[in-house]
Amino acid sequence: MKFSDRDVDLALINGVESAEGGGVAFGNELMHFAEAMASRDDVSLVSSREVLLETAGAEALVEAAAVAANFQRMVRIADSIGIPLDESNVSFTADIRDQLDLGRFHSANNSGLGI
Repeated sequence: MKFSDRDVDLALINGVESAEGGGVAFGNELMHFAEAMASRDDVSLVSSREVLLETAGAEALVEAAAVAANFQRMVRIADSIGIPLDESNVSFTADIRDQLDLGRFHSANNSGLGI
């Protein structure tokens, strides 16, 4: 795996804005776009898409939409067949899973960890 020396604020993933964008370029704008896509709120989606386009540009908007669409597809497939979390990732991801409170999602029952 490749890691960077950059600090990233995982609270951004749960919808908490950060003065520094969570340590990610256009982090707040990307977060709002992802939240709008996940919530299926058409008004928010149009607004967040326009803001992301204005601040990050067309290429970033297209890449963000492609990543979000692919993620939705992969999650739906994994949830539908009940893919558990790999043993090699259990300890490696424990802190991240706790920070993001992933156990609050119904699909966490499919992880095999009882989270």
